[in-house]
Amino acid sequence: MQTPVYSYPQLFINGQWLSSASAQPHIDVINPANGQIVATTANANQQDVDRAISAAKSAFAHWSVTTAEQRKQWILAIADEMQNRFSDLTRAISLTMGCPYEISKDAQVQSAIDAFREFADLAHVAEAAETVGNVIQNHLAVGVCVLINPWNYPLSQLVGKLGPALAAGCTVVVKPSEQTPIQDLIIAEIIEKIGLPAGVFNVITGYGADIGSHLCAHPDVDMVSFTGSTAAGVKVAQAAAPSVKRVCQELGGKSPYIITEDANLEAAVRYGVEDVMFNSGQTCSALTRMLVPKSQYQQILDIAKRVCEENIVGDPADPKTTMGPLSSKRQQQRVLEYIQTGIDEGARLLTGGLELPEELQQGAYVMPTIFTDVSNDMTIAREEIFGPVLCIIPYTDEEEAIKIANDTIYGLSSSVYAKDPQSALALARQIRAGQCFIQGAYFTTKAPFGGFKQSGNGREWGLEGLKEFLELQAIIMP
Repeated sequence: MQTPVYSYPQLFINGQWLSSASAQPHIDVINPANGQIVATTANANQQDVDRAISAAKSAFAHWSVTTAEQRKQWILAIADEMQNRFSDLTRAISLTMGCPYEISKDAQVQSAIDAFREFADLAHVAEAAETVGNVIQNHLAVGVCVLINPWNYPLSQLVGKLGPALAAGCTVVVKPSEQTPIQDLIIAEIIEKIGLPAGVFNVITGYGADIGSHLCAHPDVDMVSFTGSTAAGVKVAQAAAPSVKRVCQELGGKSPYIITEDANLEAAVRYGVEDVMFNSGQTCSALTRMLVPKSQYQQILDIAKRVCEENIVGDPADPKTTMGPLSSKRQQQRVLEYIQTGIDEGARLLTGGLELPEELQQGAYVMPTIFTDVSNDMTIAREEIFGPVLCIIPYTDEEEAIKIANDTIYGLSSSVYAKDPQSALALARQIRAGQCFIQGAYFTTKAPFGGFKQSGNGREWGLEGLKEFLELQAIIMP
């Protein structure tokens, strides 16, 4: 019988490792590169959820009145120990979601540790007060927060919620994806080691379909921070609505990338293709609609094909690999169905597609794929595919480019590559999206991250991310 690399048979509740109250069997975590069981975790039920929320509620009374300096030091202590567990965190993410190990080290782990440290310096904001006339504007922690995280950037998404929650003085119940729970359980080990007060941080592993609604609807929860699909986000909001709790959501995207006629085409196209193919296309803000001038269409296609085919698809453990598998066989099937839909609707494959080399057929792989001859009303241009699939859409002039860019139910991210930054900025300000990257800029945790329209509400990262976990209180003096 195969022995899993990791075994976590218990939940972390109130500073202790406790057995689940559920009679359901444990959860098997699958390595998407080879289909093997890489870990087993506890399978929580609603009774376990109640225990975790009760622990967080009890801990809130004393944690919320700690000083900013105390919370800062706790956050730094966690970050230091995360650094000590760097290899463990990297290996866990690579094995459970398929990101190549060498890429995971920086993109999935070190960047998350660095970002977590940044929240330590923001803890003082919770203590800041402003006096306007006879009114003191004060900040208080929101309360007990449920943090529901996805599988594509599992540690980064945890950090983007946990960091500001702790800095603000909130207590948390964390629900990782059942596909990628190990890094959250390693964080629990870290928190146990450094002695963070019991109940401040709790981890529940289980299926979202079984416990998600109960987590979101629970009357003792003050806020739900959720990252995932738009469809799941609607269910979260519906469950949370009866108790009128705060809901912060980072949801889906179908982000446009406008390349102008006077842009450096080699640099611009490379940037766009690499953005979509990174993390096997499993990035909610990926620039999956490349909008290009008709006058340079063929030249752009030639560059895009060449850059795309530079990818080395293979074993995540191989240092040469640039693209690993998708997170699961289920996700692979979803992406392949979208590729087939694109073909059926008349889009043309420039590279990639449905076929896989024999050596990759055991894993959840999809070859990097580019569609041309795409119109913005096609399914592959309207819906989030969440795989390594790029749609190239031609436009006649910049007015049409903006119209196509905004013709979507989403508004998470966007990008413009023009002759110079000022030219790009003029277009960026016309795009209805929470972020816009110009001239090849890259993601930074110092920028607020969140969407317009059905890409969600609220913001993560930096000062704006901290504010989501604070309530504003007005004290009126005589």
